[in-house]
Amino acid sequence: MKTFWTRTLSASIYALLFVGSIYADRLTGSPLWGAIIFAAFMLFVAEGCTFEYYRIVARQGVHPMRTMGYFLSAMVCIGFALSAYGMLRPALLVMLLALPMLLILQLWHHSEQPFADAAHTLLPAIYAALPLGLMPLLHSRWNVMMMVLILVWLNDSFAYMGGSLLGRHKMWPRHSPGKTWEGTAIGVAGTIATALLVGPLFDTGLMWYDWCVVGLLCSIVGTLGDLAESMLKRSVGLKDSGNIMPGHGGFLDRFDSLLIITPFVAAYLMIRF
Repeated sequence: MKTFWTRTLSASIYALLFVGSIYADRLTGSPLWGAIIFAAFMLFVAEGCTFEYYRIVARQGVHPMRTMGYFLSAMVCIGFALSAYGMLRPALLVMLLALPMLLILQLWHHSEQPFADAAHTLLPAIYAALPLGLMPLLHSRWNVMMMVLILVWLNDSFAYMGGSLLGRHKMWPRHSPGKTWEGTAIGVAGTIATALLVGPLFDTGLMWYDWCVVGLLCSIVGTLGDLAESMLKRSVGLKDSGNIMPGHGGFLDRFDSLLIITPFVAAYLMIRF
């Protein structure tokens, strides 16, 4: 019972912070402060994901340049957040200069595997900070970010319930023994149905067929994102990426699906609009 209440409390705090940051503009009455608060929350999560990633790969004998990595993650997250408001150049400049600078700095790092260390230093900026920096693009279109978050949560719930009731065939036992094809199929169907029924009720400018695409991305790509993060953890024998949320794991555990979904949804919105 204690574990149940711990999980419930930590999940409630997480939901309150995330949803509160999404609607900070309405809570504060200022679009500018709302944008700043949401971007600041994404930056906080990006740094948390970077910390957890370095903690995980350290178990494989990798020695990333942590200070440089935290700086890169911050610059990429901030740069792409600014791109949501028409200022793309800072993000592109950071990405353009990051890799050559990392390789140059490895000359003084005294590493036995300099290219591996440089790659792992950069990867959190691409895997975590970039999609988190893109989330303000979804946030800038009224309610799209909130709807994506709802669809991700529902996909997990539908898949879990479907797998518990009907699951027979393992989907990817090497990385996630609990996932089944039946549960995944129910998750996809339920998520797309919800997107089609609920999405048009939000004032977003998206049509019903847009919501069909978004629902498909949130279900299929979200499931693959979950598997990718499980692959990372299982490669070093970890169950959770961290313990920031008692009973639920770390930053990477909570944002695994969103990190992979966001670039796809952002790309679709860029092409569509």
